[in-house]
Amino acid sequence: MKALLIALAAQTADSSSGGVKVSGYVTASYVYATNPTGQAIVGRLYDRFHDAFMANAARITFERPVATDKRDAGFRVDALFGQNATPLRSAGLTLGDQGDLPQAFVTLNLPTGGGGGNYVQFKAGKMWTLLDVELVDEVLNPNVSHGYQFVYLTNFTTTGFGVDAKLSGVVDAQLRLINGWDVVEDNNTGKSFMGRVGVTASERLGLGFLAYYGPEQAGNASNQRYGGEFVGTFKPSPSTTIYAQVDAGGEEAIAAGGGNAQWWGAGVWGVFDLDPKLTLALRGDYMDDSDGVRTSGVLGFGVVPSRTIASGTLTLNVKSWAHALVRPELRIEHSNRDDFGNPGDLSRTQVTVGLALSYMF
Repeated sequence: MKALLIALAAQTADSSSGGVKVSGYVTASYVYATNPTGQAIVGRLYDRFHDAFMANAARITFERPVATDKRDAGFRVDALFGQNATPLRSAGLTLGDQGDLPQAFVTLNLPTGGGGGNYVQFKAGKMWTLLDVELVDEVLNPNVSHGYQFVYLTNFTTTGFGVDAKLSGVVDAQLRLINGWDVVEDNNTGKSFMGRVGVTASERLGLGFLAYYGPEQAGNASNQRYGGEFVGTFKPSPSTTIYAQVDAGGEEAIAAGGGNAQWWGAGVWGVFDLDPKLTLALRGDYMDDSDGVRTSGVLGFGVVPSRTIASGTLTLNVKSWAHALVRPELRIEHSNRDDFGNPGDLSRTQVTVGLALSYMF
């Protein structure tokens, strides 16, 4: 889906032994905020500390990819260490405060013929979510920081069973039966579902339709979380890629007074290859947490009955060094609440500037 991902992946040099490939990256960063709360940058995921150098991530992947034209088996394990692991960790899996396994799964491939390389793959273990334009690994995203939709409206990872299918040269589909959102050990007696259908309409246009349903409240399998997402990819020229994402969801009996909660969000990304070694990425996103359940008390946000937040982000991806990625970033964000700053000097607007440096291998 992402032209930027392909360009970055082409820079990496995987080493293999006995069919197992080893890859990964190391990232460090610095961010300065105009309205921090103490040392914290409210509302942010990885880039959450003001005026501090961060040892964000040392991630290593061991993977035995599967062949799609025959019966084959493989696996993938991602080990992540550093400050990025702290907010990413799933309940029920402990590798320390700054360690995580974002993915650890087995894949079985079954070709289905048809002359187009169609297949069905069965997966079991811990995997990235099917949702979102953005990914857990920030080096694969157009921007350094994650947008509000990724942080607050969807999950990071799933643990369970999955089926992926390439149905034709145009249509693919994925289905997950999981313990829940960001839990390895199920927190209730119910299971959750997540599914996606992708349509590659042409070389320039791709569409994805996603949905989820299941109980996510601890100790309660009756109240359901539900929602859907649309993701579109449009490539008007070889050097330009546009992404769009719209989310809408809700959850039963979780709002104030025991009512149902609703939320929605929208985001647009523009990725422009200005030069083989320079890419400009722009992102605008908006989120309406109508009942305050997705943001209240999370990553420094105060508890409120409702909240709307928006941000605009500009990132340069500089690829002048082999295997390295240098990314300066400017982000402006606005809330309808006084969310940013210290007590007595609160603001609804915040500006951050930062720099991230990554090495990929």
